[in-house]
Amino acid sequence: MRKKTKYNVAVVGVGAVGIEMLRCLKDRKFPVAELRVLARSAREIDVDGQKYQVQAISAEAFEKIDIALFAGTEGEKGAAVQFAPEAVKRGAIVIDNGADFRMDPDVPLVVPEVNAKKIKKNKGIIANPNCSTIQMVVALAPIRKAIGLKRVIVTTLQASSGAGKAAVDQLKEELKIIASGDYQNIQADLANKVMPQQLAYNVFPQIGGFSDNDFTTEEWKLVKETHKILGDDKIKVSATTVRVPVRTGHSEAVYIETKKPIEPDALKKLLAESPGIIVIDDPKRGLYPMPKDVEGKTETYVGRIRKDPYVKNGFWFWVVADNLLKGAASNAVQIAEELIR
Repeated sequence: MRKKTKYNVAVVGVGAVGIEMLRCLKDRKFPVAELRVLARSAREIDVDGQKYQVQAISAEAFEKIDIALFAGTEGEKGAAVQFAPEAVKRGAIVIDNGADFRMDPDVPLVVPEVNAKKIKKNKGIIANPNCSTIQMVVALAPIRKAIGLKRVIVTTLQASSGAGKAAVDQLKEELKIIASGDYQNIQADLANKVMPQQLAYNVFPQIGGFSDNDFTTEEWKLVKETHKILGDDKIKVSATTVRVPVRTGHSEAVYIETKKPIEPDALKKLLAESPGIIVIDDPKRGLYPMPKDVEGKTETYVGRIRKDPYVKNGFWFWVVADNLLKGAASNAVQIAEELIR
């Protein structure tokens, strides 16, 4: 891509992630010459008081576009499958938030704090990892680089917004039904149901469909994407993914075994000095990351860093990030920033 002072940018999709992409481009002052917002149908949308004219997506809509940000839909073959090749054919670099290209060996899977150099190897498409993977590898990468990683066991607590706006709306609707006092048949009472189980006043250990060895597709994403991003498939990664009644912000309880020993204070210092990480770790004073506090933030937050008293080189820590921002939109815009840099 030719170096310019400003770039023509397309944002594809105006769901929760697409809206956050528009905000990120504005907030991070990305050098936009022309901005095109594309979706299935033409209309006008309002984002924080600013009007955007949405065009109906077509191959021709990518003419003279330099960078195309596809908001993506987790777990479904969306617009990128049909239109990313058309955008690339017309000279654009595609940054795709969907799952379709992530494991393609010709497509870099990028978290800028971890493997920004992979951006240079793109052949027209760069993939944004899964939201739960992004925040975890931001924390894992400096540890692996400094002292090595043998094992990772993670339990995620993922917000409703990770399943899209319709899931957030379902959570709100369920809460209203429960507040009314009549919730014996809450599932039957829902006007629109997109989640496989009730979410309000509940958690359930299923994100995605069930796949190999009875793990879900979301759990396998954490395994395979972590291996690809870190460039090391010898790390033993295992996951349980859980949906929780939180609007926005994924949390993860992460257990690791390192190759070399390190003291907890040194591990805290290592993480605190790493790019994109904010350490909040004073549990006796009730200070640790929580979803309500990181919503709207682009960093990855880490706390509850502690040594396993029974396993040599074993540690636990807690990772929280805004899944719509660092887990999707801001990571994509960061990739675009690295691309033009």
